[in-house]
Formats: sequence, C-alpha cells, structure tokens
Amino acid sequence: MDTGELLARVREIALQQPLVTERLSHGGPGWFIEKSPQFAMFLDHHHGVDWVAIWIACPEGAREPLIDDDPDTYFIPPYVGTRGWVGVRLDETTDWDTVADLIDDAWHAVAKPRQRAAAD
Repeated sequence: MDTGELLARVREIALQQPLVTERLSHGGPGWFIEKSPQFAMFLDHHHGVDWVAIWIACPEGAREPLIDDDPDTYFIPPYVGTRGWVGVRLDETTDWDTVADLIDDAWHAVAKPRQRAAAD
C-alpha cells in the first residue's frame, strides 16, 4: 500500500468519529474533536524514519500491553508519548479493524464531557 492509500484508510476511519475536523498538525493531517482536542495524526516518514504511522491518544493503561505484545507495530512516539499516546506503524499487513478500534478509543480518551454528550 502506498502512502496515499494508507492516509485514505486512516482518514476514512477518523472521519467516522463524531464532531471530527481535520487540519494540518506538525506537517501532516491531524484529527480533532471540533477545534480541540486532537486525538490522532498521520505521519509520513516523520524525521526520516522508515515507516508511515499514526500517532493516537491512548486510554490510560492501554499503551504498554500493545507495545509489549507487538513492538514491531506499536511504539512510544516522540513529543506526544509523554501524554500517553501510542504510535502505530502502517503497511500492507495492517489490521484495519484494530486501527479502527484504536482510533475509536483515542476519540473517547480525549473527548470532553460536552463533546461526548453532543455525540450521543
């Protein structure tokens, strides 16, 4: 899958969440609940790494099991890793059902009570 196809898949999943807006964030597409908060971003070989990835907010306690179980796919991203976010490498072997679940979890992890209520 090329980068455009990976982005299209992530975009389709992210935009299914309620109240979502998309705009550039740190040089790539980012997804926000209304204007804020941000819950996901797409990175194309960010700072010269060999992969395409998404960085997503992660519910407390959920990140470490992902990384422990599959460190080739999941990682602690720079900058936002200190806030509990997780990186997910994307390629032709990506499990898109899992990505969809993780993006849904990310939305819920950062949504404000008012945003949750408006989405229901």
